[in-house]
Formats: sequence, structure tokens, C-alpha cells
Amino acid sequence: MPELPEVEVVARGLRARVLGHTVRGAQLRASALRWPLPADLSGVLAGRRVERIDRRGKYLLLHFGHGTLIVHLGMSGSLRFLERWEPPQRHDHVDIGFGHGWLRLHDPRRFGALLWHDAAQGPVAAHPLLARLGVEPLEGGFDGGLLHRGCRGRRVAIKQLLLAGQVVVGVGNIYASESLFRAGIRPTTRAARLSAARCEALAQAIRATLALAIERGGSTLRDFTGADGQSGYFQLECLVYGRQGEPCRRCGAPIRMAHHQQRATYWCPGCQR
Repeated sequence: MPELPEVEVVARGLRARVLGHTVRGAQLRASALRWPLPADLSGVLAGRRVERIDRRGKYLLLHFGHGTLIVHLGMSGSLRFLERWEPPQRHDHVDIGFGHGWLRLHDPRRFGALLWHDAAQGPVAAHPLLARLGVEPLEGGFDGGLLHRGCRGRRVAIKQLLLAGQVVVGVGNIYASESLFRAGIRPTTRAARLSAARCEALAQAIRATLALAIERGGSTLRDFTGADGQSGYFQLECLVYGRQGEPCRRCGAPIRMAHHQQRATYWCPGCQR
């Protein structure tokens, strides 16, 4: 699943390609992904200019003067800008046309979403999909103190708390494992047991890990590509994720892996106590 760094990479690519440009029309080749697609998408967007492009957690927000297009890439989706027309392939569900190219949504598993939030319905931040998301980890409001307050009284494992997205948003499976390793915290540690100092170390590790992943273009484990069709390379620098049985790059102990709530968790038994 594309996580925060991958979605941020797409957002930056889209700003370079469609920000300030006017939509000519749109074509739908499916009636629904995870939820129904806006049936009159072309009528809603035609003649309107993309005024701003944001990211909230794993959601892309394309702002127009009269509303916002909310996009989620699901498990295997991509949003790619085509400078030259390419015949649509299977799972190419949506095209949004501009004067200089096309924005194409591809989603083989149809777990993604493309929704229209009309400005008359109020601020997009109040949309049910966005309203309860936690603090953005790369913004100023996220630090060890906020994380420590969010951990108080929580008996859940710290990795599960990170994945839930209610304290801090967008720290998905890959980056939770990597951040916990950098902070020297075992993923199964109860959140309530973490001291303020360890929470500060974890907050710094999360910020550093996500920033590096964005710099490397995200992680491409299967088929993720940015808006320009390029793959990411962070997976080549993972310290624990995907390295089960390999020696830890710090202490040499074999990296371990276990499944927690149907997700693979990687850690070093020597460095994470």
C-alpha cells in the first residue's frame, strides 16, 4: 500500500505538472472503486483550474475553487501524468484531461477512492475520512511530547498505535518498523511503558525516516510509481523491513519477523529491547 512518503512524492509530482492548469474534461471507465465514483466528474471539473494540491495522511487533495477532489491510492493504485496519450489498459479507471496531458488513475485491486467534496458542504478537513486523522509527522505540531501524551494509558503495542493514525497520521507498516528500529524500541512494547525520552527519540526517528523515504522517491515493493512513472528506492536502504534472517547492520544479530494483526513486523533482537 502506498504510505505517506509515496503519497507525498505523488503530490509533489502533481504540483509540478497540473497545479494552475485547467481541466478540459474527465472520463470514467468504472462506476466505483472502494466507493462510487462521481458520476458527473467531467461536468464538475471541466473549465476549472487546480488551485492547490495538498496531502493529508495518505489522501491526496486537489483543490478547485468550488470543491476538492479527494484521492486515495488504496493497496496498489497510482496517479500518473501522461504527456502523450496512451491507450487505456485494464484497471485504468479514470482520466482527467488538461491542455498539456492527462492524469490517469490506475487501481488493479479497486481499494482506492476518488471522491468529490463540494465547497458548499464545508471545509474539506471536516470530511469523515479526514476529520479524525492525527497530527502530520512532518509538521511542527508533532514531537515527543505529543507522542508521549498519546501513549499514556494505552496498553496497545506501540507499532499498532502508530499504524492506527489517531495520534500521528501516515506512519505505515514499512516506516513504523524502520522508525522503531532507529529509536531502539521493540515493536511489541506497550505504548504506555514508553518514557518521555523514548517518545522523543521515536518522534525524531519517524521524522528522519519519512524525510529520507521522500528523498528516495518512496518505496516500490510491487508496483508503486510517482506521477512521472518512476519507482522509489527507499526499500534498498531499509534497516530491518524485508530483511528477515539477514544480519543487523548495527549489531549483526539476525533480523526477526512476526505477523501482528496480519501485518509483517521486523525488528532486531539485539538493538530493540
